[in-house]
Amino acid sequence: MRRSLLAPAVLAGALALAGCSGTDSDSGSGSGAGSGAGKADLSVGSPYMPEPVSADMAAGFLTITNKGAAGDELTSVTSDLGQVTMHSTAGGAMAEKSSFAIPAHGRLEFRSGGNHLMFEKLKHRPKQGQTVTVKLTFTESGPLTVEMPVKSATYNPSTGH
Repeated sequence: MRRSLLAPAVLAGALALAGCSGTDSDSGSGSGAGSGAGKADLSVGSPYMPEPVSADMAAGFLTITNKGAAGDELTSVTSDLGQVTMHSTAGGAMAEKSSFAIPAHGRLEFRSGGNHLMFEKLKHRPKQGQTVTVKLTFTESGPLTVEMPVKSATYNPSTGH
């Protein structure tokens, strides 16, 4: 008799647990799961600014890498140095952009001859060896602050000079 009572109790416990996990997975597969599991994971590499040749304008370059399962969007760049705008270059034509997409498991490159940051109305002219601080703002991720070293005006990252 003891065995016959134990089996229904075990079965009832298993069904109760199955019911709980079913409820959890149902609620987890809704909007809550996407926000936790599918996030961007952003990092910044290779930042630099060539020493400006003019007193009021400079360019900036960096790479944003996204190791996350969701994309994000760079919406603004700010600096105490002056006004910063984002530009794309295609077929030799430069155009100001209000944002740039950063795909999941992808990267966004700002490099010479391509997408770049444009610093205008400089408060001072940074010199080689100094650093410029920029703040990157994204649609989904928190802001990132980047220290951008000032390199020689002719610096080429592929050669390191």
